Order: sequence, then C-alpha cells, then structure tokens
Amino acid sequence: MRLFLYGAFWIGIYFTVSVAPLFVLLIGDTPPGRGFWREFSVGLGFLGMSMLGWQFFLTGRFKSITSPYGIDVVYHFHRLVSLIAFLFILLHPVIIFISTPVTLVFLNPLSSPWWINVGFLSLLAFAVIIVTSLYRLNLGMKYEHWSIIHSYTSVIAVALSTIHIVGVSYYVHEPLKRWLWIFMVAAWILGLAYIRILKPLLMLRRPYTVREVVKERGDSWTLEFTPEGHDGMNFRPGQFAWLILEKSPFAVREHPFSFSSSAMHPERPAITIKELGDFTSQIGGILPGTRAYIDGPYGTFSIDRQRSQGYVCIAGGVGITPIMSMLRTMNDRSDRRPVTLFYGAKTWEDATFREEIENMKASLNLQVVYVIEDAPEGWEGEKGYITAEVLSRNLSEHRYDYEYYVCGPQPMQTAVKKALDKLGLPMERVNSESFNFV
Repeated sequence: MRLFLYGAFWIGIYFTVSVAPLFVLLIGDTPPGRGFWREFSVGLGFLGMSMLGWQFFLTGRFKSITSPYGIDVVYHFHRLVSLIAFLFILLHPVIIFISTPVTLVFLNPLSSPWWINVGFLSLLAFAVIIVTSLYRLNLGMKYEHWSIIHSYTSVIAVALSTIHIVGVSYYVHEPLKRWLWIFMVAAWILGLAYIRILKPLLMLRRPYTVREVVKERGDSWTLEFTPEGHDGMNFRPGQFAWLILEKSPFAVREHPFSFSSSAMHPERPAITIKELGDFTSQIGGILPGTRAYIDGPYGTFSIDRQRSQGYVCIAGGVGITPIMSMLRTMNDRSDRRPVTLFYGAKTWEDATFREEIENMKASLNLQVVYVIEDAPEGWEGEKGYITAEVLSRNLSEHRYDYEYYVCGPQPMQTAVKKALDKLGLPMERVNSESFNFV
C-alpha cells in the first residue's frame, strides 16, 4: 500500500505540473479578437510543451520516481506521453490555420515573423525525435547514433519552443504567467544539468575496471568488474544498470544490461551480454583492464521485492541473465525455497549457463525444464516453445502460491503471459521487465 501511494503521489505531481500552464492562462485579460479556437489551440500547445519539458525528469533515472513502477514502465509511459504531447503541439498550428485561413501566410518563412519560424523549427525538431524513436530499426539507425540525436534534439526542441512562447509574448507579459514559465524552464534546466553534469561527475568518482571477460554458450560474454577506490554496487538480484565502456561517463553512448552475478558480492559485479547488435557484437574484444562506468542499479524485477513461498522463473534466450543473478543469490544465501525454472533456447548449445544451473540442483531446491526449439536427435525433454501445455505439465500443485518472473524477447514474454493467464494463474504475481524501450 505504501508503494502504491508513493506511485500515486508522483502521478499526481506530473499531472499537476503538466496542466499548470492551462490554469495560469485563465488569469488576467485575454488578448482581444482571438476567439475560442485560437485560444484552444494555444492551450493545446502549452499543454504539449509542458508535458514534453517534464520528460527530462521522467527519463533522468531518478530512483525516487522510478522505484514504485520500474524504469521500463516509466520509459514506456514517457514514450506514450511524448506521442500525445507531440499531437497536441502539432494541432496548435493546424487548428489556427483551419479556423483562421488568413494565417496561412505564415507558412512562408521569408515573410513570417521570426518567432513563427522558430515555432516551426521546434515542431520539426520534435518530429525528428518522434520519427527516429518509432522507426529507428526501420531506418537502420544504430542505437548509439539514435541516442545522440534523441538527447541533443530534445534540448533543442524544448529551447526553440520556449523562445517561440517568449516571442509571441501574449501569455508571458503578466508577472504571474512570466514567473510560471521561468520556474518551469529553470526546473527543466536543473533536471538536464543533473542528467548531463551532476550524475556523470558522481560516476566519475566511482569507476570500475573490467577484471575478466568470459565466453559463454549462446554467443554471450560475461564481463566481471572490479571497483576502483570504492566498495562496488549494492543491487537486488534481477536488477540492471547502464554500462559505459572505454568512454567518459559524460558520453551519451551507454547501454542497459542486467546483472548476472550474485547480489551478495557487490565487490565484483558482473553482467552477461549476448551478441545481438553493433555494440554487443564487439564485447568479446574487450580486454581486461578496460575502464568502465556503471549507472545503477535500476528495475523492480527482483525476488527481493516480493515475499513468496517459492518461485517460477521463465527465461528465453539472454533473458536467463537476471534469473541467473537470482539463482546465484539464493545459492549464496542458502535459500531452500522451491524454484522451477523454464528455460527456452533455440538449440541445446545456446543454453547459456546450463552447466552451472545443473550444478545448482545440488544446493538449491531447483527444478529445471529446458524447452528447446530445435531439439537435437534423441532429445527427451520439452520441445518447441514455452506454452500453456508445457507449463501445466511441469508446474507443481503449489503453482498458485508462487511468484512468477518472466524475462526474454518481447514476443516470448507476451506469449508466456497469455499462457499463464490461460492457466488461471494470478497475473498480479507475474513480474516481467522489458528492454524494448531502447
């Protein structure tokens, strides 16, 4: 209940600060001769601008904001709200042009006032952000390049929008309205300064060194780190962090990865990375001694957040990584609560950590069900995908009392959740975490 109220508090704060400009618009005299539709369009523009400006805080990884929901939920909310806010901003000029056709002359940048041109530039900048975010993969854009474009264009877009508002001046000439926008812009600048200046400075004081690079099954690599001049990072089993390798913490290029090591050993955190893209395909070439910076921990996907009589872990591919952190932590704690692991892999050779998982059966109360898509000849275990039938055959009679943890590719997570729901399992006990927000 406390966590729910805390989450509701932040939702209320975001709603309040986002709609504040609309209430301030009602104060004082309205400029004459503008009509309902003109004022309505201005209200939409202000609302959209306010919603986008506060995104600097939503994406700033403030743990007090992300802890009630999980950072993946916050980032998905950021994506949805940004689309809605962009629609509001886009409707601002569209409604003006439709309701007052004479304003179509402003489409000519050579004869338009400078503040009109600045407004169109800000709209173009927001459009670039939206298009590159929605269609990054279709455009063949590397994550690193998209991250740079997204970060800097966002600042430019918000700055241009603010200049446009000041240039129009209809709603900033009165002291209260002027101070509202000064407050909001100052808050956005402070949020940006924290993200791009203060946080990197703090990370600069807590560097890590790559201690070891280990080749794993399934085209994966484990990087183990040694903290330099500090005690390491305390994290919950299943959480993740953003990793920066061979660069300054001020670099925009960073990538999220789950911890695969035990939470009982913060002095030697480790992550396991599968070769999937441009950055990850180079992990095998990282040398011991490489400088690294780790921003974390983040995420609510952890057995330490919910008490349960037992656990069911369902992993697909590299989704075994946070599950491995949970198993290793339970092993170090001598935790004998029952765990059933469903592990889906394309081939038997792709089953990362399979030898260690088998060895853990001697010290954990662990049942492992491998589900192999392309099973080898003579395979007697489960084949294909993790379906409701596979789950039903292998879940214990206490299945309704356990907590469930699902991690893997998004299509796999969606299918597994449908399967669990089909079996009548309580969905409030199903935990998952997705990285498709990047």
